[in-house]
Order: sequence, then structure tokens, then C-alpha cells
Amino acid sequence: MSIGNRLYAELRGDRAVWMIVAILAIFSLLAVYSATGHAAFRTRGGDTESYLIRHMFFVVAGLVVTYLCYLMHYTQYMRIAPILLVISVPLLVYTIAFGVEINEAKRWLEVPFVGITIQTSDIAKLALIIYVARAISSKQEYIKDFNSAFLPIVVPILIICGLIAPSDLSTSLLLFITCLFMMFLGRVSFKYILLLIFLMIVVFALLIIIGQMFPDSLVRSGTWIERLREFVEDPEGGYQIQHAKIAIANGGYFGDGPGNSVMRNYLPAPYSDFIYAIICEEYGLLGGFVLIGLYVLLFFRCVRVVTKSPKAFGAMLVLGLGLIIAMQAMVNIAVSVHLVPVTGLNLPWVSKGGTSILFSSIAFGMILSVSRYIEKTTD
Repeated sequence: MSIGNRLYAELRGDRAVWMIVAILAIFSLLAVYSATGHAAFRTRGGDTESYLIRHMFFVVAGLVVTYLCYLMHYTQYMRIAPILLVISVPLLVYTIAFGVEINEAKRWLEVPFVGITIQTSDIAKLALIIYVARAISSKQEYIKDFNSAFLPIVVPILIICGLIAPSDLSTSLLLFITCLFMMFLGRVSFKYILLLIFLMIVVFALLIIIGQMFPDSLVRSGTWIERLREFVEDPEGGYQIQHAKIAIANGGYFGDGPGNSVMRNYLPAPYSDFIYAIICEEYGLLGGFVLIGLYVLLFFRCVRVVTKSPKAFGAMLVLGLGLIIAMQAMVNIAVSVHLVPVTGLNLPWVSKGGTSILFSSIAFGMILSVSRYIEKTTD
């Protein structure tokens, strides 16, 4: 039996999702290797291979994690959801108080003796999506009373999103919108959805007030307002946006070729926040559209899994994970073309970053686990 046939037999579930994971991994390796060139010359004397080896390690480890999560029956995630949520809250609080500050934001914790930083919001958003899917599926009838909607669903969303917001507003809003969609499609009473929106607006307003009254506090409201003002008042965009647009324009239809990006030398984060602009510069609009198409295809394959899932938890889980991956990708791309303010969100499974790749890997594995179960039940 050939290798291709063996892989086809082994990797069950939605094989289109497997294909998307593989192609995004190739995009990631090529783009990160090229985009880290300037950083390598600035910090490591031109040793670009060390960046490639480190990133390749995370990508390969991510593929292994995806496979392991795919092998687990997805109902196992339902059981550990409350534990993950309880762990996430103190982790976020500790990050706010004692986290590693990078680019004026405390989003990371340093693992002792290893020198690796983890972004705790990635852990928290995964935990919250699994928990909300569990809470909704446990009441498959119309969720309309206080005990079945407010306490088990609304309160955890407010706590997690409220703790993420001070240092990472964009992730908090993205997670909040994802949970709103899950609640709406999970038939939660509309009055509780409106109540959640109102309470989140109150929390957001309080954070802005705290940030304005105490400029040295951990709430980055000054950064939020400045980015919004720049987006509204400057049609050309700031330094980052201008160079991102130059990179996209330089690429034309077919790009300048792998490793030939010029703007990687000028963009502050070409391997994370603005990696899409580097991909467009090197692979042109063709490469950019292929990348967008992969995320759109991923979302539609997730919708297909949702419609076929016989269990509410599997449907809600895939819906939440597919939504947050697709929306984060679209927001990252929209930043590069100046359709939304600068957010700091990276491109899922493509941008450099260990915890980001790990989150995406686990999410892909869970989606594939649900689709594998559906495939077994229909055989």
C-alpha cells in the first residue's frame, strides 16, 4: 500500500480539513522563514535557520497534537470543560498581575527553567468555547430560565472576556462574539443574549474609565482609543498599515517569489500580525486569495459538520471553534488591508507563536474528532 493510501485510510473524518491543515502548515513554514530574516540579522547575526528550526518544531508538534486530539472521542472534552474553565480564571488573573510585558501588554507567562512564554488568553478562549458548548448542549430544549441560561452561560463569558480585555481587547471581543453566535444558534433565550451584550458594554465602559483615570494601570484604554482614532482620522493608516499596503502592492498578481520580501525589513511584526502582507508580497494576490479561500473553506466544512452532528455538544463545539478561527483569520487579513483598526491578532496556524499554534492544533483536532465520529455513525 502506498503512503498516500495509508494516510487516506488512517486519517478519517473530514479529509478536506486535513488538507487545509497541511496546506496552512506549508504556508506557515515558508512565510515565517522568510519574515524572520530581518529579525535574524538584527538579533542572531543572520542565523535564520534557528528561527526556522524552532518554528518547524512547533508546527510538527502541532500536527502531532492535532492527531492526538483527533484520536480522542470528542465527548471527553465535555467532561474536562469545567476544570479547564476553573484553571483559566486564576491563570488570567496571575497574568494581569505578574505576566511578562511585551509591547506594553501583559499577555504572557514565562514557564520557569524553560524560557518559553505562553499566552494565557489562548488557553482561556479554548476553555470557554468548550464550556459554553457543554452548557448549551446540556439543555437541548429552549434555554429560557435564569438557572439554565444566566448562571452557567452568561457569567462565565463575562468573567473570562472581562479578564482578557485589559491587555488583549481584540481577543476578548472576538471570543465574546463567538459565544454570542453559539448562544443564538443554541436557542438560548434572546433576553439573556441582550442582557449579556448590555453587561459586556458596562464592563467595557468601566475598563475605559479605569484606564483614563489611571493611565499607568494595566488597562490599555489609551492604546485602544489611539488605534481607533488613527483608523478614523488617517485614511492612509499609520506606519504599520502603510508598509503592509506597500508589501501587498509590491506583490502584484503573482508575487516577487519566496524569500524576496522587502517590507519584512520595515514592518514591526512581519512574522505574526502582518504575515498576510508578507505572503501577498512574495506570492501575490494569487497566494493571498488562496489563503483566504482556505479559511473560508474551513468554515464551510465546519458548518457541514455542524449540520450532520447528531449530538448538540459536537455541533456547538465545532461551531465555536470554526467561528473563532475563521473570524480571527479574517480580522488579521482585514488589518493588513486597512479595513479595521490594528488589533494585534495573528493569523491562525500560520503566524509565528507557540501557544497560538498549539491552540489552533487542538481546535483542528477537536473538529476532526467530531467529524470522525459522524463518519463512523454513517458507515
